[in-house]
Amino acid sequence: MPRLAANLSMMFTEVPFGQRFEAAAKVGFRAVEFLFPYEWPAAQVRRWLDDAGLENVLFNLPPGDWNAGERGFAALPGREAAFREALAHALDYASALATPRLHVMAGLIPHGADAATLGAMRATYLSNLHWAAGRAQEAGLELLIEPINPRDIPGYFLNHQDDAMAVIKELDAPALKLQMDFYHAQIVDGDLTRRIERQISQIAHVQIAGVPDRHEPDTGELALKHLLATLDRLDYRGWVGCEYRPRARTEDGLGWIAEAAPYARF
Repeated sequence: MPRLAANLSMMFTEVPFGQRFEAAAKVGFRAVEFLFPYEWPAAQVRRWLDDAGLENVLFNLPPGDWNAGERGFAALPGREAAFREALAHALDYASALATPRLHVMAGLIPHGADAATLGAMRATYLSNLHWAAGRAQEAGLELLIEPINPRDIPGYFLNHQDDAMAVIKELDAPALKLQMDFYHAQIVDGDLTRRIERQISQIAHVQIAGVPDRHEPDTGELALKHLLATLDRLDYRGWVGCEYRPRARTEDGLGWIAEAAPYARF
């Protein structure tokens, strides 16, 4: 049965980051994910997890200068050394936090990029992922790639589920898996039930949010209970990250969890 993890970068933002761990535990979560832990010492994040009795199931590699608009650089020619440093930094945190999987952000396509530029980006992406998947496997971790919709991140290199699956198939690296975010997948590709069925063997992590506004996952056009039931039917036993922006106080919008209980649990 799928298990629910709170995304602390988006949920419980009524309190400072360090207090969100306890807030998540109090409402029943047993696991959390977040975008980036690097603002705080790994030992401090470890204490927050331990004090709340939580496990961390996912975070991202350093993305570059986020405030300046960078969104990763795995697909950016000339940034290979920075990518290797980012992976090493993430692996150190993953070891300290006992985190089993890391998400690699691809980066942005330069404005006006031509076919040659796109080809060079894909070659760089494959090379970096091949190297990184080997390091992740040595560390006993999974390395994830995630298609992201171009509305939320215009120009992001990886948008489509089929493109991500093609990369995974081409590299054939045991540690390289798919992070399938239903929010992004619905906006870009749709046909989620059949896509889940086709991709289930490579899905290592799922994320959910309502479409189109990224609020509670039972709002908008996604049939949340059906999708969770599909994961359960296919024997998906991984985590489902709740990566959504609550419409008001986080605690006031958690009623959807009780409705999803037949198909997912904390």
